[in-house]
Amino acid sequence: MTTQEALSALSALEAELQAYGHALGCLSYDGETVAPRNSAPARGETMGFLSGIIHEKITSPKTGEILGALLSAGDALSLKDRRRAKVLKKNRDDLLIVPADEYMAYQQLMAEAMQVWHDAKLASDFAAYAPYLDKIIAYNRRFAARKDANKPAYDVLLDGYEEGLSHETLDPFFALLRKELTPVILEVAKRPRPDTAFLRQAYPIHLQRKFTDRLMQIMGIDRDDCAVGETEHPFTTGFNKHDVRITTHYHEDSVLSSLYSVVHEGGHALYELGVDDALQGTVLAGGSSMSIHESQSRFYENLIGRSRPFCEVLLPELKALFPEQMAGVDAETLYRAANLAEPSLVRTEADELTYSIHVMIRYELEKAMIGGDIQTADIPGAWNRMYKEYLGVDVPDDKRGCLQDSHWSFGAIGYFPSYALGSAYGVQMLERMEGDVDVWGAVRAGDLRPITAWLGEKIHRHGQLLTPAQLVENACGGPFDPNRYVSYLKKKYGELYNL
Repeated sequence: MTTQEALSALSALEAELQAYGHALGCLSYDGETVAPRNSAPARGETMGFLSGIIHEKITSPKTGEILGALLSAGDALSLKDRRRAKVLKKNRDDLLIVPADEYMAYQQLMAEAMQVWHDAKLASDFAAYAPYLDKIIAYNRRFAARKDANKPAYDVLLDGYEEGLSHETLDPFFALLRKELTPVILEVAKRPRPDTAFLRQAYPIHLQRKFTDRLMQIMGIDRDDCAVGETEHPFTTGFNKHDVRITTHYHEDSVLSSLYSVVHEGGHALYELGVDDALQGTVLAGGSSMSIHESQSRFYENLIGRSRPFCEVLLPELKALFPEQMAGVDAETLYRAANLAEPSLVRTEADELTYSIHVMIRYELEKAMIGGDIQTADIPGAWNRMYKEYLGVDVPDDKRGCLQDSHWSFGAIGYFPSYALGSAYGVQMLERMEGDVDVWGAVRAGDLRPITAWLGEKIHRHGQLLTPAQLVENACGGPFDPNRYVSYLKKKYGELYNL
């Protein structure tokens, strides 16, 4: 097979994989948003069948021949084509170690597990969910052992979400956060709380939906390319740069919950919408890693969304829709309420200061789960003990405890550290961006386009063309330094709470 023949065959294969992946993604999105409850088993069978076709396509001898021809071509290939081959080979290597029937069964298991998780969360019934999680954990252990028996299983899983990531990197990262932020968290707890009474009123959901529309306009998200759904746990799915779906969850008594959920998921959407046209239809379309993806969502949610200038933009918009609830509230009051810092139960509602501690708890639990140090039935107790030890809060039920996140249900074990790393990456990106762009002038004007354009140039347009490490270097102007993240949090919350 010549190099040109291999490139043509690769393009044809990518088109097939994209079509099957699009169908699978639509089924998954439908299942989490509008599908009837009892549809999960049949949907799982369909998803398992489609996953089997994808498995067959990627692991076929023909695909091996295509990749062999391309990877042996060396410098005769462009950077883009070399990267396409490398990314697809990595995906192929992962699938080759899993028999097709086992892979299909696992896809079906996850589809069913999502529905079981949803029902178990509402009922606060971990026992009903435990058998599904047990099977998901067992599958991930087997996968990790097959992929690299010489590495700790959890390191193998971490590498799937961030190339090169391991516990040797994360242990000191979380140790630094625990050491440096715990005293700040304890000191903040002694200080007077900001006024948040205005947030604990009824904010009609139909008006919150209108506010979502306005938020997406402010963020510069084209609604012809991005839809908004409603689900138990917010997420973003990107099929291509003209079909991105975000979701949110409205709470009548917590208007900021959906507000910042939309900004967070909107950050994910902007990443997917900003991938270069030349990468569309290839395996390089989409985000480089989950940590890079979370750097974008957490950037918009916190660094921009919880800033004073953005609160100044939000205030008149909120007052227009909720005049009674927002009566007498000024921008500074909104800013301080949006940055309330206190130990809490739910990760997605946590403030910036305590957020990474929530992530650290999940990290420690996942290491123990995959390492076999705790049994599935023991997860609620271990979760509750860690929340008491690290955050000083008592977990009243599984709904607000170990069932609050959907990630394990779709097999995302090793994903959670991405949230903390992404938060830290974002701080360095902002520091460098401020040297190139009038960031806060743009925010005060309610025009985030200069910010998105800068991120688009440094991060979004590259898709998976560059590695996560290359993107961090590209956007931060140097290697990752977690001390910058710690300094940012200390400065911000020191000012907020007069420390």
